[in-house]
Order: sequence, then C-alpha cells, then structure tokens
Amino acid sequence: LKRKLQSPPGNPPLKRKHKPAINTFKKCSTEADIREKGSSSQKPPPKKPLTDKQNESQKSKPFIKTSSLFRNNPDIPKIHRKAVQQVQENVFTTDSFSQLDLHPHLISTINNVLKMSSMTSVQKQTIPVLLQGKDALVRSQTGSGKTLAYGIPLVQSLQGMESKIQRSDGPYALVLVPTRELALQSFDTMQKLLKPFAWIVPGVLMGGEKRKSEKARVLFFLGGRIVSLDQAGIPLDLTQTQGLVPLCFCRILDLGFEKDVAVILNALNAERAARQNVLLSATLTEGVTRLADISLNDPVRISIADDIQKTLKPASQADQQTSSSSSCMEQENFAVPEKLKQYVVMVPSKLRLVTLAAFILEKCKFEKNHKMIIFFSSCEQVEFYYVLLLKVLAGGVESEQPGHSSGSSAHLQFLRLHGNMEQEERTEVFQEFLKSKTGILLCTDVAARGLDLPQVTWILQYNAPASPAEYIHRIGRTARIGCHGSSLLVLAPSEAEYVSLLASHKMNVSELKMEKVLSSLMKDDRFKLHRPGSKRSCGRDPQEVRERATVLQTKFENYVHSSEGTVRWAKKALQSFLCAYTTYPRNLKHIFHIKSLHLGHVAKSFGLRDAPQNLTALPAAGSKKKTKPKPKRSDLLKKTHGKRRLAELLRSEYSSGMDTGVSKVKKKKKQRKPGSQQIP
Repeated sequence: LKRKLQSPPGNPPLKRKHKPAINTFKKCSTEADIREKGSSSQKPPPKKPLTDKQNESQKSKPFIKTSSLFRNNPDIPKIHRKAVQQVQENVFTTDSFSQLDLHPHLISTINNVLKMSSMTSVQKQTIPVLLQGKDALVRSQTGSGKTLAYGIPLVQSLQGMESKIQRSDGPYALVLVPTRELALQSFDTMQKLLKPFAWIVPGVLMGGEKRKSEKARVLFFLGGRIVSLDQAGIPLDLTQTQGLVPLCFCRILDLGFEKDVAVILNALNAERAARQNVLLSATLTEGVTRLADISLNDPVRISIADDIQKTLKPASQADQQTSSSSSCMEQENFAVPEKLKQYVVMVPSKLRLVTLAAFILEKCKFEKNHKMIIFFSSCEQVEFYYVLLLKVLAGGVESEQPGHSSGSSAHLQFLRLHGNMEQEERTEVFQEFLKSKTGILLCTDVAARGLDLPQVTWILQYNAPASPAEYIHRIGRTARIGCHGSSLLVLAPSEAEYVSLLASHKMNVSELKMEKVLSSLMKDDRFKLHRPGSKRSCGRDPQEVRERATVLQTKFENYVHSSEGTVRWAKKALQSFLCAYTTYPRNLKHIFHIKSLHLGHVAKSFGLRDAPQNLTALPAAGSKKKTKPKPKRSDLLKKTHGKRRLAELLRSEYSSGMDTGVSKVKKKKKQRKPGSQQIP
C-alpha cells in the first residue's frame, strides 16, 4: 500500500496531493475510507443487501422502462381560432298538433303514446307542405324531429284513402335509410303512429333478415336491397307506391348507392308517374342537390337555420341561389344544437391511449351518470379497443389476480357496434344501449346517422371525421330535442388546422388540455407507482400524473404482449387505422397525411412497444393463404391501396345484403375466425 501511495523517484508527488482535495467534499470521511478507495481500483466494494422495500421499488422499475411516453413528443401548437357566431335553430314552437287537419286518433297517439304536445320548427314547416302533396327538400339540425315530420303526413294520407287497402297490394310508401339501426328505429316510430290504423302494416327490409315485407304498406329499406331482390328474381310490386322518402340521403350517396337509387327511381317512374318525394337530412351535399334536381318535382326547400331563413322557398325562386350555394358547398354553415358544448384536445400519438382511458374513467366512473359514444374509423379498431379497454379498465385483467376487488370499476359497461357484426348481434347491442342509463358504446359511423339514443351525454371522436358534415352527424347523437350534451374531438398536433376548418363552418370548439384529462388518474390508486417511504398523493403533481400514465400504458402493453395472438390483433388494428388515414379527401390531405405520422408513436396507442414491421404482409388470424412477397415500398402508403381499402370498409360497414348465399358463408368464415381466436 505504501508503494502505491509513494510517487516515483524524480517526480513531484502530484497525485498524492490530489487525494486530499477530492476528499475535502466529504468531511465525514476517515483515513480508513481513503485506504478503501485506494484499493477500489482493483475490486469494487460489495453491494449492500436490499431491503424488502427496495426490492419492491426494484420490481416497479420495469413500469418506467417499458414506456417512454413523455419523451420526444412533438410540441402541442397553440390553437388559433376566431370566435364565430354559431348557426342556431329554434327547435321548439308553441303550436300544437291539434291545429293541423289530422285524424283525431292520430293526434291522440302523438299526445299519449309519443308524449308530444307541441311541434318542433321543422315539423311545423314540413307537415303542412307534405299534406298538400308537394315534394320537399328539408334540411334541419340533428335531433329536431325529422322522422315525425314525414311520418305524420304519411300516416294521415294513407289512412284517408278512399279505396280500402287490400292485402294483395304492394307497398304504398318507401323510406330509404343508410343503416340498419336507423331502419329499425324509424320502423319502431312508424309502428307507434300506426297503432290506431291496424290495416296499414309497416315493414323493414335489410340484409341479414328474412324476407317478410311483401305485405307491408310502409316499407323501410337499405340502399340497394330492393335492387338485389330484383336481381335475385324476387321483384317487389311497386305499382301502388305513392311516396319515396330518402332519409340521410347524403350518406346513402357517400356509400356508393347513387346508381342503385337511380335504378329505384326509374322503376318507380315506370310503374307510377304521379308520386310524392321527400328528401331530409341535417346536411345537404352537392350530390344530394344533384339528385334532388332529378327526382324532385318543383320541390319546396325548407331550411331551418334561424328566424330569418324560416321561409318556404319554391325551387323556381331559388335557382339563382342554387348555383352560388353549390359552388360554396365547402363553406356551408351547419346548425348546431344550442345546448351542445364542443371541445377539442391535442394529444401526441404516444399518449392517445392513456388519454382515452383517463377520459373514460373520469366521466363514466368518477362522475357517473354518463352515457358515452366513442367513434373510430374502422371495424378492426372497434373490436380491438373494446376488448383492450374491457380487460384493463373494467378489471378483466386485474380480476384474475388474487385479492382484486371487481367492484372497483363496476360502473364501466362497454358495448360495441360496427358493420362486421352479425345482424342479430347488432340489433341486440343497439337495443341494450338504447335502454341503458349508462354505458360506453364503441362504434364506427354506422351509429352516426339519424339514431335517437336517449340520455347520451358525451360524444368522443377518437378518429377525426372525413368532413365537417360527418362531424355534425356524429355530435348530433347528443343534445337532442333541447337536452344538454358535450362532444370531444381528439386531434394530433399535426392535425391542429382541423379546428380552423370547423370554425370556417361556424362551429365553436373550446380547447381541453391533455394534462387536465390525465390528472383524473390521480383518483385511481390502481395506477399508483409504489415507492418506499412515499407519502399519500395529494393534488395534481405533474410528475406523479406522468408516472401513473406510464403505469397505465404499461398495463395496456402487458396485455397486448401477453400472447402472439393479441400482438397480431393489435397490428391488424393499427393497419386498419393507417388504411383509413389514407382515405381522407384531397382537400384535407394537408391536415391528415400519412407521412405526418410517426409509426412508432402511433404503435404506442395500440399497446405495441415498437413500430411493427411488414404490416401489409400480416396474415389474417386463422388464414392459410400464402401472401405475396412484399414489395420494396409498402403498399400501405399508396393512395390506390387506401381507396381499395375504403371501398372494402364501406361495403362491410353498410352491407345491404346484396351478396349471394355462398359469398355470405365465405364472408362469415373470414370474419368469425379472427374474433374467435383473438377475443378472450
């Protein structure tokens, strides 16, 4: 030891002088400590044994290591939006239904069965026009009572026919709707209106149901279903049809049914020249205006926007306005329910999943008495997030562990609804959510049109809609008929300009901070990071909020990576999101562009720890077909692939039953196998 401390001969002892300088920072160090440090160059000092508390903290470290949620995220831009005056409609009027020339039994049914005494604005303006037998083009905000606006005059005209309706007659009225759920809901409303008139039979015709509508006098059907019956050799007698009511017509055209509607119109014109047509929607797109010019005969245009616009305008007087309005269709101002509050939250891609979970916990567990609808852009995402949230948030994963109380999240009830589900299951889910007072419905745009779901308090758009018109229809599932409601739009930092687009259509959206949403995790001790000697959390400590968000993200990732099947399922859901992202219209590509996404960050929102490789080469679960060799550049980023994927999504989402029996069997096999293997 002395040799090591002595300096070589002939040189000043510089190193010996530096030793005390280092030790001056530690006043309590002794001479024995210096000797121990001198010998540490050969062997490191032995580690002290860890206590039980230190062992627990050591075990909790993987929660931090697996997810770096708050690193390398893009900056959240400040939202610059102008304060705009929203277009408001006066929904209610003081006029009663008894003021109209209606059958006494019909008025009694409206008052006693439907529990309505006064008309809404759209009903007040539309019913007298339709009772006169005129065609009409009606636009009114969501939840304003458009179903009764055409249903009441339809029943009044059918019950007042001089010649008695025979059983052998075909349908007297056709109502065209875009989705099965809207067909069922409209059918139920018509059944109530027809209670006093038993000889008028309503029916519904859609894919997945038995053909039992041959004797129906009022027929609700999906776009393309009547055409498919005719192609299958089962023609429908339309000689007595006196009215056609396309509801949410813009969505029917968006789904590619324009040719089918043209075929139906031609068939009706060939059978009967005199016919009353009515088009109703909350938004009127250019396609609707074009087809209205073809199908409507000198229609009365009814637009319930404000007191000034509440006038009846025949088409001949509005020809000059039609050209200017069609050219400015993109700047159309939409009416928003007065008691609807709109919010937007800017969230980096890595934090989307935990933000979604924190918002659900805040509204549906801690505040309670909330009923929420969450919109996604694909069926695969709905299925994936349904099981993921059910297992992690509702205690599915925790309940399998000993000592866990399943009542901690007893208030969370998850349901899902999309176009790939069997018709019987879709109807069952729809009815269950319709009757429940609380719950969370994960769905695609299949639930965005026309559905009247009572007591829905929150609309959450996890994936942004493809147009402001779609935005209006989504948020229209809440704040209906004068009730209160709120909506939240989740956007990435690169999508911030979408708020300005909404403002250009007279829609005011307030910003909700992501940190405020994540702070609700402080109320749930399941996501607390246990540390030795840690005190009870209080307030909103930003560091602890981040730690809890990381713990929650790790729970999601642990479940996803618990088996190869769930990992493959997460990748398929991610792929469907990317495919849907490429289908945004050209005028929104500067906001939603596939190149603006960070694949690794987006993968975090699906519970994946790393960016997956070979997404396009992923086989479907249970599939035995050999995939083609992957090209150098992924087809996922090509526009052609996105368009092809969009067509597949829409066809599966709004299938009208046009496939033959053989193709249906094949389709069922492809759909059921992934679910049966991957969904626990």
